[in-house]
Amino acid sequence: MPARPRITDAQRRARQWHRQHLGDTRADVPGGVAEVADAVLALHATTASTVYLSTWARAPQLTIADVDAALYEQRSVVKHLGMRRTLFVTSHPVLDEVLGAVSERVAASERTNMLRDLRRSPDIADPDAWLDEACAAALAEIERHGPQSTAQVRAAVPILDRAVMVAPDSSWGGPVQMGSRVLNHLAAAGRIVRGPDDGPWYTSRIAWEPMARWLGREPEPMSVDDGHAALVERWLRAYGPGTETDIVWWLGSTKSAVRRALARIGAVEVDLDDGTVGYLLPDDVEADDPEPDDSVALLPELDPTTMGHKQRGFYLGDNERLLFDRNGNGGTTAWWAGRVVGGWRPGPDGIELVLCETVPARVERALVERGEQLTDWCAPGGVPRGLYLGPLQKDADRAG
Repeated sequence: MPARPRITDAQRRARQWHRQHLGDTRADVPGGVAEVADAVLALHATTASTVYLSTWARAPQLTIADVDAALYEQRSVVKHLGMRRTLFVTSHPVLDEVLGAVSERVAASERTNMLRDLRRSPDIADPDAWLDEACAAALAEIERHGPQSTAQVRAAVPILDRAVMVAPDSSWGGPVQMGSRVLNHLAAAGRIVRGPDDGPWYTSRIAWEPMARWLGREPEPMSVDDGHAALVERWLRAYGPGTETDIVWWLGSTKSAVRRALARIGAVEVDLDDGTVGYLLPDDVEADDPEPDDSVALLPELDPTTMGHKQRGFYLGDNERLLFDRNGNGGTTAWWAGRVVGGWRPGPDGIELVLCETVPARVERALVERGEQLTDWCAPGGVPRGLYLGPLQKDADRAG
């Protein structure tokens, strides 16, 4: 039996670096936000500013206004609650794949969680009926009156103006409004979408729209298996090789669904430096992406490259504990030659590096220059301060 091909950590870093359009020299810079999103499969949107800063890192010629236009005027990319119950920005083709592969699962999970809490409420006799009525009323209101904020929908639909007690015996428990949860459930199910946003680019003050009206077309979700196969193929093209653990985690799906997808697309097993088995597309085993050399990048919190794998040792080394919070959220990162060497934070005089290791002076200068470029890109406003900080950034903030 022939030995499996071997892909080294250096080769993995080179593939990821170039295919996700990072570094100093990029001959094929994406021309638009949809192309940026497709290059990383989907842009993380939990933090509003991440969509913009992740775009800048890969296509610095695009402006804040360009990203706004893609999101709200051209609508070439769409916000959707998808994999791992996480908010992403995707192109239209990827949206249809996500709707087929994982949206029903995410929406069902949202419904189950709401029903669990509603059953603890003594004044709701039939939680299923209450939830069905609330969803129908919210959807009808949004369809009748166009873009509306959560507060506006709740004010117009009395059934939504209800709170239930969550985790009353815990320190983080308390009353939770059901209106926002109902709307998130409808969004996960592909019925409504986060539409216009009247806040600045680094905040989120969205209004809800029916998905079909916002897209200008009816959504065309794939079947569950077709959607999985399409997403796994895209993931391997952008992030491969990766392990089964990586793919299951990224999709928030099941091992059986991922294994069916890998078999369907004919994925090839390869040996990785850490002793695990990875997967590549059959036409991608012999690829020869150039070394990143001295290329540098500054990526925002929750950037797709930082969050692209569950097993991150090949680009993070031992730095994960310094740059990720206790919930597994990656903070801002500074990259050199395809691997993470530290983080960064906005300071009074520009971007301040917070490095995990000593790097050559030329590399530090290049990172400082990249920080200056980021500051200029965000002007006249400042660079947004991240919400998800690892211990390294928190220690730097406390130090001053």
